[in-house]
Amino acid sequence: MTAADKSNFIRNAIPPGGLFAGLEWKTAPAPFPLGENLAQEIESLGRVLLQFYRATNLLYRKSVEGKQPEWVARWLDLGKPRELIELQRSAAFKNEIPRVIRPDILLTENGFSITELDSVPGGIGLTAWLNQTYSETGAPVLGGAEGMLRGFESIFGEANQIHLVVSEEAKTYRPEMEWLVAQLGGRFTVHDSQFNAFAKDSAVYRFFELFDLPNVANAKMIFELAAEKKIRLTPPPKPLFEEKMLFALLWNRNLQHFWRQELGESFLARLKKNIPYTWLVDPTPLPPHAAIPGLELTDWAQLKALSQKDRDLILKVSGFSENAWGARGVFLGSDLSQADWSAAVDAALKNFDATPSVLQRFHKPSLVESSWFDFAKKEVIPMKGRARLCPYYFVSGEGDAARPTLGGVLATIVPADKKIVHGMTDAVLAPCSV
Repeated sequence: MTAADKSNFIRNAIPPGGLFAGLEWKTAPAPFPLGENLAQEIESLGRVLLQFYRATNLLYRKSVEGKQPEWVARWLDLGKPRELIELQRSAAFKNEIPRVIRPDILLTENGFSITELDSVPGGIGLTAWLNQTYSETGAPVLGGAEGMLRGFESIFGEANQIHLVVSEEAKTYRPEMEWLVAQLGGRFTVHDSQFNAFAKDSAVYRFFELFDLPNVANAKMIFELAAEKKIRLTPPPKPLFEEKMLFALLWNRNLQHFWRQELGESFLARLKKNIPYTWLVDPTPLPPHAAIPGLELTDWAQLKALSQKDRDLILKVSGFSENAWGARGVFLGSDLSQADWSAAVDAALKNFDATPSVLQRFHKPSLVESSWFDFAKKEVIPMKGRARLCPYYFVSGEGDAARPTLGGVLATIVPADKKIVHGMTDAVLAPCSV
């Protein structure tokens, strides 16, 4: 098949209802290639991230019990309603962690940076479709043609019915979920927030964010049934896993002994190598002789006065907010005027008690070679761009025997002039190969 043949085949394979409501992307004639070393690193990263989730879960519990610093639970509970805090602390969900783990990885000149973890990720159906479709053109892909489908299927154990509940807020992703269940067969169905016919021993995939619960009519029923062990639920109703401040906790010097003990030296070193230094923007005054580590500021307000050259920093809402997903609520300091950067810092400090923000070192994505097919000109267009990789790890099995499996890797490549990498009309979306 020529590049034109492959591109036309891929475009014609898009389901009639599409995969994202109202969104399009540029078609690559081939998967995005990764070097063998990078592919192996990503393959093995799932074990590290699973252990990080387990350790984070333990850290929160120990903080609640008074066996770790009390400020850990206090920070993670900021802005959360009492009902969610009680669910998060309940015995029913004590050991539950998300069964789909998706990091956002930026390729940089010094390797790669994990900028955040998404426990309720979009793109599962899209990546499954990309893997399947590109495989049919003869291209090998990471995870294989069926890796995403089999991985997603595996997280529900022996449940006889699996209901994917998609909120109105997440409706953009509903088409990919409908395609996904069509591939997986009669055990799987997609529903909105009005559905309530949950049978005993069925499972629910929660495709709605916890900040949106007032708009999800069946959320209370789902959580009650899961707490009573009548249904299986993933991700669990634990907002700590939707917080970007987890990376700030990883870097906090007061917690290094805990991380070393729960992660081991090797896993901790890997995470600190690939996760940019992250701070929680807590406006609590410092003692006169103290400074914020790595920044040498004695007050967060001093952040506003940094020169543009010194503002290679990302400020973003940590979680539990409609601005905490996609490219919303994200501010790149070096890309903003002094006035706009100051306004973003002021908002982060003002809103700390309701919606805390984190600050993260910005490692500029390196330039990569890509290409897309121009259907009007009927030719391949080379494109230098910046790439984000989204591997999907599916956790199957119970307790300590649970293991993550890489289902596939979605590459998003944006034109070189874009500072922040996210899905957009100008972006190339493709599966990854070695």
